[in-house]
Amino acid sequence: MNLLGSPAHIGRHCGANTYDVTPEVVAFYADALDDSSPLYGEIAPPLLYHSECYKFIGEWYLKNLFGNLHAQQDWELFAPIPVNARVRTRSTIVDRYGKRGRDYVVNETDVVDERDGRLLVRGRTHQSFLPPKPEDESASGFVVDENTASAKPKRAPFPAATGPDLEFIVKTVDDRRCWMFSGPGRNYHTDRDEAKKLGFPNIVVQGMMSTCFVSQVMQNAFGMGWVAGGRMSLKLTNVLWVDEQVTAYGRVSEETVEGTDERVHCEVWIEKLDGTRVALGTASALRGK
Repeated sequence: MNLLGSPAHIGRHCGANTYDVTPEVVAFYADALDDSSPLYGEIAPPLLYHSECYKFIGEWYLKNLFGNLHAQQDWELFAPIPVNARVRTRSTIVDRYGKRGRDYVVNETDVVDERDGRLLVRGRTHQSFLPPKPEDESASGFVVDENTASAKPKRAPFPAATGPDLEFIVKTVDDRRCWMFSGPGRNYHTDRDEAKKLGFPNIVVQGMMSTCFVSQVMQNAFGMGWVAGGRMSLKLTNVLWVDEQVTAYGRVSEETVEGTDERVHCEVWIEKLDGTRVALGTASALRGK
């Protein structure tokens, strides 16, 4: 019996898994994201388990899946994920709130080194849901399409940072990349028919992919200072559709002292060819680590 009302209550433990960090898993990620970092010999990509929270969606998703969207993603990187290590994950609901007519559930997922219990990576996923429809009102039409996505109100000027630009990266997100990142099953990130069932006219590129692109920009710029000390908070502001090309950018906003280290704060964003921003936010890394 659930004594706390809704199953998606704050503090709910959603699940846990154990994984072996094999070279093959790392190679699959590098191929899917086109991220062939020279660091991926002894260590794995810091966002290797980018979608671990979705292994437990039955434990924290709300019932109305029609039109649900990934709204925000936060990452904290504490230590490298060693290749050939074994890691444990744990997933917990840490927040719920309402905003602009949608219900939000926040899932926190940790990746821990099984050998010594060290916390390696922590992610917080803000998922938004439409309120449930009356039983006699079936879902029809699209929640978001190309026209409604481009008609969103304008935001404040961004970026405001005036520091040097980081080296940008360009990505084209085709069917193959969507399948490698969000498969192997059929879902609205890999299959057009499944997307239409949830209110979208085409395959919706998984929001986590944008966070991985930003991670690549930061890692290229700061190396281990990103892998062991990186932070990111990214709002997913528009839908990225399959077969679209995007560019991931970063620009330094300020540098601060952090103990004996120096932290470089950046504004980061991802744009389509027409200038539409699909994600924007902040990221920081330690310099010279």
